[in-house]
Amino acid sequence: MYRGEVKQMNYLLIIPRALWKTFFILNFVLGLIVLYPFFFILLSKRKWFPLAYRLKRFWARWIMIVPLLFYKITWKTKKENLPQPCIYCANHASYLDIVLSYLVIPKFFVFMGKQELDRVPLFRIFFKDMNILVNRQNLKSSHRAFVRAGVDIDRGQAVFIFPEAGISSSGKLRGFKNGAFKLAIEKQIPVVPITYLNNWKLIQNGGFFKTTGKPGISRVVVHPPISTIGMSQEDLIPLRTQVYNIIQNELNNHTNENR
Repeated sequence: MYRGEVKQMNYLLIIPRALWKTFFILNFVLGLIVLYPFFFILLSKRKWFPLAYRLKRFWARWIMIVPLLFYKITWKTKKENLPQPCIYCANHASYLDIVLSYLVIPKFFVFMGKQELDRVPLFRIFFKDMNILVNRQNLKSSHRAFVRAGVDIDRGQAVFIFPEAGISSSGKLRGFKNGAFKLAIEKQIPVVPITYLNNWKLIQNGGFFKTTGKPGISRVVVHPPISTIGMSQEDLIPLRTQVYNIIQNELNNHTNENR
């Protein structure tokens, strides 16, 4: 197929992609509006947070099923053996990663999300007390966020962090920040790597009319936990590199298999 034909095909896909993404967004908003009163109540007391988490899992299924998005999880560790507390570290190439996280992880966890989420109407309720907002460009905000994460870990809760601290629009893995691994070593809790193989091909980050949006099957790999017991801050870079390589190798294998 010639380059001109490929370009013409991409133009022909603009309208169906835009229509599908519009439908996805409307479905997302509708679910949030319908469930908001229940979230408002369940997020008013910490003891009800696990119930709010279960409701989030229900909403995540709603978000996925209606626009014909499905998922397949490859477990390289037994699901029932997921440690609690721990730190989940995943690559981040699509907003779909956040939704899928609630379906992949059956046990309650706390999300660490970027500060911009606080500007989304209705959505900020999830970050008032339950989840954690962080402005990585501000050292004080970043420090407060990780102190708060440490408190949640001390309560026995897992924390989910995207160590790239941003979304890749091409699916390529970017460099990892140190925070997640420093926290894991300080608290001596395991790190569980998670690889989202193709979410960026289903809902791509970027311009609304320039990026991909379509139904399909999301493929996820949950890797075995990495123990940090006995590690010190001298082990931070090797731990970060180990997690990075696990995720990168899984992405490479997926790319090679689909050539």
